[in-house]
Amino acid sequence: MNRAKRKIEHIQHALATFDHGAHGFDDITFVHQSLPDVRIRDIQLHTALGELSLSSPFFINAMTGGGGEKTLEINKGLAEAAKHCRIAMAVGSQTSALKDDKQRKTFEIVRKVNKDGIIFANVGSEATVDDAKRAVDMIEADGLQIHLNVVQELVMPEGDRDFTGALLRIEQIVQNVQVPVIVKEVGFGMSKETAVRLQEAGVKIVDVGGFGGTNFARIENKRRSNVMAYFNDWGISTAASIVEVVQSSPSLTVIGSGGVRTALDAAKAIALGAAAVGMAGPLLRTLVEQGLEALIAFMEELHHDFTFIMGALGTKTIAELQRAPLVIRGDTHHWLTERGFDTKAYSCR
Repeated sequence: MNRAKRKIEHIQHALATFDHGAHGFDDITFVHQSLPDVRIRDIQLHTALGELSLSSPFFINAMTGGGGEKTLEINKGLAEAAKHCRIAMAVGSQTSALKDDKQRKTFEIVRKVNKDGIIFANVGSEATVDDAKRAVDMIEADGLQIHLNVVQELVMPEGDRDFTGALLRIEQIVQNVQVPVIVKEVGFGMSKETAVRLQEAGVKIVDVGGFGGTNFARIENKRRSNVMAYFNDWGISTAASIVEVVQSSPSLTVIGSGGVRTALDAAKAIALGAAAVGMAGPLLRTLVEQGLEALIAFMEELHHDFTFIMGALGTKTIAELQRAPLVIRGDTHHWLTERGFDTKAYSCR
């Protein structure tokens, strides 16, 4: 099957495959503050990813491109929403466009629509330094995502079967590409072991891409005749992944993604230690099923609700929200305790 057709199938299955809600955020409870001492109009939402300054902690995470006109129209709509809401946006994997010039326009549309916005390019861990530079140049990107998707590749009928040398290639890209590099999981979470190795390789920003959002094992299994059902529930929840990375590799800047569906999910991700949150599935579904105006309204409501949650917690900045006290319970508490992490560091701060 060619890449363009596969991209369309991914979109179709992503729209039909709903999140399971196993992101771990339901195990997180904020400690209520009866005297927040803050005015809503004083709350600031800007944050930073390395040298990049973002006006909002929300951004549109990697979704698509390389699938012809349908993916061009989706990326155009996403870019228009990003421009209107002044948020960053990542494109989907640009491998197809690196191999086929006809697919370049499905990614280039993002920069044409949003000339001054912050846009992230995207390649896989199999990419060379030259691939990475070409992907960045293609859309005049402000940053580069390198996605890690081993389980997806294993379940994908035509997927890769050789994952050797990925860390070395990532290290070479970090050293030779002149924009910030974000290493991103795609829905299976990131462990402390992975975070430490990435940090040692010079990576400064990671997106945990935790379990609980779009499930690429389930998506690829829908494309198989012999289903690999054992991968459908594989991974580390988003909440647990954030803690794993934050406590094991404190010098890394963390993005929380994977099942973030509400402003409350986003606030919990940031209070656990993330600097920003990526969203994909809910935005794609809103755009495709309800249109651009509905997507913009959804994003504006997220910002409104997020601001009010910060107000209830008495936090005026993202940095203050990252220090808001919370209690971790349930499966997330059990996982983190068994893995040797300090959950009381959150409840007693």
